[in-house]
Amino acid sequence: MKKSTRRNFIATAALMGAAGSIPAMPHRSGAAIEPVVHHVFFWLKNPDSKEDRVKLIEGIRGLAKIETVKELHVGVLADTEKRPVVDTSWQVSELIFFHDLAGQATYQSHQVHLDFVKNYGALWQKVVVYDMVVV
Repeated sequence: MKKSTRRNFIATAALMGAAGSIPAMPHRSGAAIEPVVHHVFFWLKNPDSKEDRVKLIEGIRGLAKIETVKELHVGVLADTEKRPVVDTSWQVSELIFFHDLAGQATYQSHQVHLDFVKNYGALWQKVVVYDMVVV
């Protein structure tokens, strides 16, 4: 029989407490809601323009006003090791999380998003979108 120590007890209690704090996936009609991740990459018309980059980042941050956006992250190219599998051709990226596909659909047709495209679309020459559901 394994001897119980105070250290083992504290470690076990901490693990149990952490496990209890992990939220369960919400369910609707018995089916799990699949979180949606919306990752967008922007290629600026003027890739060397810091002003254009700052303006686009400002516009992207405004998308957080849309009620179905649960998390929004804006990024620029990291100065990581150059490898053949790493695409370093883009300038700005947005990463948005939604609770479900309905939330992502609301985002697409929301006036804030439509205004973003209208007001900032002249800054980019190319956009690539990757949408996925978390499994």
